[in-house]
Amino acid sequence: MATTMKIPSRELWSYFGYGLGQCFSFGLVGSFINYFYTDVLGISALAASSIFLIARVWDAVHDPLFASIMDTINSRFGKFRHFLLIAPLLITCVTLLSFYKIEADMTTKILYAGVTYILWGTLYAISDIPFWSMSSVMTNDSGQRTRAVTAAMLGVNAGIACANIFFPKLAAFFAQYSNDKGYFMAALVMMLFGLPLMLNGFMQIKERVPPSAEKVTMRDTFHNLRQNKPLFVILLSFFFCVFHNVANGIYIYFFIYNLGDGSLQMAIGIMGIVAAVVCLIAPMLTRRMQKRKLFMILCGLDIAVRAVMWFAGYQHTALLFLLLGLSTLFVMMSNILTSSMIADTIEYAEYHTHKRCAAITFSGQTFTGKMSVAVGGGLIGVFLTMIGYVPQAQTQSDGVLTGLFFGICLLPAIGSLIRLGCMSRFTFTEEKHAEICRLLAERRHASTQDVEGDERLDRPVSVN
Repeated sequence: MATTMKIPSRELWSYFGYGLGQCFSFGLVGSFINYFYTDVLGISALAASSIFLIARVWDAVHDPLFASIMDTINSRFGKFRHFLLIAPLLITCVTLLSFYKIEADMTTKILYAGVTYILWGTLYAISDIPFWSMSSVMTNDSGQRTRAVTAAMLGVNAGIACANIFFPKLAAFFAQYSNDKGYFMAALVMMLFGLPLMLNGFMQIKERVPPSAEKVTMRDTFHNLRQNKPLFVILLSFFFCVFHNVANGIYIYFFIYNLGDGSLQMAIGIMGIVAAVVCLIAPMLTRRMQKRKLFMILCGLDIAVRAVMWFAGYQHTALLFLLLGLSTLFVMMSNILTSSMIADTIEYAEYHTHKRCAAITFSGQTFTGKMSVAVGGGLIGVFLTMIGYVPQAQTQSDGVLTGLFFGICLLPAIGSLIRLGCMSRFTFTEEKHAEICRLLAERRHASTQDVEGDERLDRPVSVN
């Protein structure tokens, strides 16, 4: 029978800490690198967009490639834990290089930005894929995995929120001492706080689920991925957070033109931290309800809240932010369930292929998340053009103001409706996962017995 592997609270806090430190980097690059390129380094918006496009094409190649290599490696630390020692140093260095203002001609600046950004995405994958894969080897129990994923997602969202809250203040402080608006020194301070958090994660997090008895090859990993049918349903529902990503990019325009105060953007970061803390109840909820059902309920609640927001209007700021906070909570908790369900599909694929390939499975989440953000970023410009937005204008037309409000209200609601439809097709429930874990445990036990039997037959027999 499969035995439950409980994760100590100290280890969960360390897992949270690794996600927190890692996402200082993700939050900095995700929120501020475009502005750094155009307004500090001085390259054009078109050049910056081209860099992002090339990076996403490269992501499509290296994310699954690196993941397949990771699944074939075993070390004295385990399958994934050793990456958590190497990656923090690499991420820290490449993040600082990405925010370094070089003095050179325009072509060299564009090449420097392109190389450092693509290198950042490459090295970040070396950290992010094993970070999420660890949730599948820390325990084989679905409920415990939800606790682990909740801790990880809490750290991720807190890290991104901290970057959005503290980096602008640090940059403003250092701006008077530099010619890069304080960006490099602010990034240095953030990463010096993040590095020990990540290294502590490496020291504290443990692997408990054994790897496949048979050697895993790169061909096995891709075969494993193709056989993992439930995974693709989850990734499809995860991708359609793209509409929420569009809304995230529109918030700054909405706050400036509809509410007349761009500094309200900070409220989004604060709401993210509050929502992340409330998400600690996710494991308790999943003990009482199937993840699939809870996910669909959260999508339904997000649709309802967004609809109320639209009909209530944005004249009542307190009500607006209350509803935005609730929506943030619902989406964040649904993403926790997404990661937990992805971890559970690893046993599904292992059962059908006899090979355990966690990294290639979580590379799907990493790549889908990047694609969702990239497509969302591209759609922001399309959306602003469609509603008639005029760049750098003091005021916008009533049609634009209505369009911006639609973008933060009903556009994400459409995304949640699509996500709900996708998840309705997901059938790999906790009961089926538990049964597969039981069958896998029996298979491993039988394999061990066969090996021990062969060893006994191979022993020399003494004849007197």
